Amino acid sequence: MAQRVGVIGFGQTYHKSRREDVNGVELINEAVQAALEDSGLGIDDVDAIIIGNMDHFESVNYVDTWSVDGTGGFMKPVMKLTTGGTTGSTIGIGGYFTAASGLFDVVAVVGWEKNSESDTTGAIITCSDPVFDRFSFAGALPGLAVEASVYMKKYGVTEKDAARVAVRDRRHAMNNPYAQLRKEITEEEVLESPMLSYPVKLLDICPRTDGAACVIFAGERKAKKLSPNPAWVWASSIRHSYSYFEDIEYDTMPTLEAACRELFSNVGIKEPLKELDVVELYQPYTFAGLKWIESMGICKPGEAPQLVWDGVTDMGGELPFNPSGGVLATNCIGATGLLRIGEAALQLQGRAGDRQVEGAEVALATGFGGAFWTDMMLLGKNPW
Repeated sequence: MAQRVGVIGFGQTYHKSRREDVNGVELINEAVQAALEDSGLGIDDVDAIIIGNMDHFESVNYVDTWSVDGTGGFMKPVMKLTTGGTTGSTIGIGGYFTAASGLFDVVAVVGWEKNSESDTTGAIITCSDPVFDRFSFAGALPGLAVEASVYMKKYGVTEKDAARVAVRDRRHAMNNPYAQLRKEITEEEVLESPMLSYPVKLLDICPRTDGAACVIFAGERKAKKLSPNPAWVWASSIRHSYSYFEDIEYDTMPTLEAACRELFSNVGIKEPLKELDVVELYQPYTFAGLKWIESMGICKPGEAPQLVWDGVTDMGGELPFNPSGGVLATNCIGATGLLRIGEAALQLQGRAGDRQVEGAEVALATGFGGAFWTDMMLLGKNPW
């Protein structure tokens, strides 16, 4: 029987560029143990486990089997999901639907990555079509640079506008003890950082992170018994519209636009700027923090730079984005989208510490990856 679902626990590692003190299983276990402690559960209380990472990055497959000592999945149903950069959000949505189905009441979802042991660019290049894709998508960075260039030309956006996004998120990360990059920067430092692929510079782009996260979902039959204040999942939406990088439409963000239309329509949101309280946006580089909020309907096309400069998306602004510091501060890819969900849940439970948005009742978490795919999850303080 279908049931409503809430987040009742969230745990994450302390994220770093290199975690040489642990292997993958141990890294995973850190997050699982933290989530169990957070929820007050033991592993015997968990009915099923979903796990995911960018397995072709590390060139190690079947994480669902070899990680059992880390996840606690011995003699439990374990499912692996992997969808590129959207893996973290995909496993979160998978956990939500698994609990909503009524087949299992308590589902632990685990995302992880050891980017220090992977070749991100090599993996992306070799997964793309050798005839149609590789010349235009040689790793993640060139595609983002093309999108940024198109956006700048179309609306007169400047590199300094994008730099303001980096300054915001890095400032927010100072309030997050788990974030990898915890040092404030200035617009000038962003503009003077090394150019990687015009117009994207070193401080415009996310880091490579070793880290893991675990979110525990529970169906309403148990959620209220196990947690004094679950963060309730209201709806989710997925748009993996393209198979080839060649198909990406750089002048718009069709997957994000379509996902938002479906998500907001399903819950009756008409003015997201006014009706959302906090957004954890999977934003791998600064220009996404401008263009993509326009695609979400937060403002009209070309208006995002002024919105950001006016402080609307800062902590204390009308709609804070990435109170955790977001992807520009931490990017353990298989866990990145799951971190967005977990951080959104903390906000609704009033447990986000120094990064708490006062009075948060509706939170949006997004995922990004692949051929500019989009995943989204909307959560509320109260059941929908």
